[in-house]
Amino acid sequence: MSRLRSRWSLLVAVVVALGVPGAWLLARDSGGDDPAVVATVKRGPFRVVVTTSGELRAKKFVQIQGPSNMQQAEAYQTKIASIIPEGTVVKEGDVVAELDRSGVAAKMAEVNLALQKAQAQYEQAMLDSTLNLSKAREEMRSMDLALEEKKLAKEQAVYEAPTVKRQAEIDYEKATRALAQAKVDYKTKTEQAQAKMREVGADLERQRNRLKLMQDVMQGFSIRAPANGMLIYVKEWNGKKKVAGSQVGAWDPTVATLPDLSQMESITYVNEIDVRKIAVGQPVGLSLDSDPSKRLPGKVSGVANVGEQRPNADAKVFEVRVLLEQADTTLRPGMTTSNAVETLVIKDALFVPLESVVNEGGIPYVYKRDGAKVVRRQVETGAMNDDEVVITRGLAEGDRVLLSPPANAAELETVKLPGSGNVPPSKSGDSAAGARPVPVRPESRPPAATPNGAALQRPAAPAARKG
Repeated sequence: MSRLRSRWSLLVAVVVALGVPGAWLLARDSGGDDPAVVATVKRGPFRVVVTTSGELRAKKFVQIQGPSNMQQAEAYQTKIASIIPEGTVVKEGDVVAELDRSGVAAKMAEVNLALQKAQAQYEQAMLDSTLNLSKAREEMRSMDLALEEKKLAKEQAVYEAPTVKRQAEIDYEKATRALAQAKVDYKTKTEQAQAKMREVGADLERQRNRLKLMQDVMQGFSIRAPANGMLIYVKEWNGKKKVAGSQVGAWDPTVATLPDLSQMESITYVNEIDVRKIAVGQPVGLSLDSDPSKRLPGKVSGVANVGEQRPNADAKVFEVRVLLEQADTTLRPGMTTSNAVETLVIKDALFVPLESVVNEGGIPYVYKRDGAKVVRRQVETGAMNDDEVVITRGLAEGDRVLLSPPANAAELETVKLPGSGNVPPSKSGDSAAGARPVPVRPESRPPAATPNGAALQRPAAPAARKG
């Protein structure tokens, strides 16, 4: 008897330590020498809750970025040379970070040389055009004077011999044509000079613009706050935040944000097994890891349609956004939260511990205390949470069920549900060791993931309440 009492005390201590869910009434089965833990069927509200870990961030924020024209300056990536501590309260115009200027400085030196060359070519082209056009204009003046002389000679030859007269006319005609051709040539030379000046002028302007761009980019390497606020640095692809030495790319120059702390949201990642239970608008109870006593109300504001593979996580997860429904000045971006998403509430339900339901041949059963004996009772199950399962048929409030099959389970009477058909008798080989719970046990589910990819630990079940 002393040994039996010791075994029973040990069993109760283990059950209490494991936290038998639902404040179930514990007792021992009087049948045989093997004590059994029993639970009383309860009636009341039944809740299905998905618990995850999340990270706070501001719903609205202002981005702090490096130069937006880095790509045009061929500065595709550069390092952060210096940066002020995260969490610093800055004012508009304050320098947040300095980028490494060495790469752009080298390119600027090249652009300066190209600019000097373009300037020299422009000046040379201008000088050549001036000289060539001046020479062409002088030639046209000479031809114009020669034409005047030929015209006078032609007029004087009217009274001369026919041959002299004809020669004067020919000379005048040649002079006229030469002057006309000179004018055409001058126009062509003028157009060529203009084209050359446009070419060298365009190259000069291009080099000037490149230098101006380099100067603007260089100036933008002193990254300044666009508004007042608290500085929060963004994360890189590996999940680490920007620090001195981090890269800033031309396609994503964002370095930090200035969050609006008046409206916060918790970003969490839910396993693909549980995400089907979650929908926009569901209530969420949040608590802070830094202050577990604080409770904050929220609701699901968004559920990702596509899963993703987070770092250090084995299973696919889906991003879920939880909007906090009230402002709290103590909240800060990056704080870790525990989010309890209430996915289902049944106001009035009968429920028992998951451990008390076994599956034999696809049919759920419980081992029910019926007076002084135990019977195997067929039941119908409904919704379940991590600890309990709803019984829709087969039990009544106050019934007592065993939390595990007894040693003589194969010998017990089977009570079927009305209208369920014939239930095959238990085989001698169907023992407690072979019985399995109907629902999937929470321990068999892959752990949820935190925003940084680490696996979540399932919280310990609550201790059994005295009943």
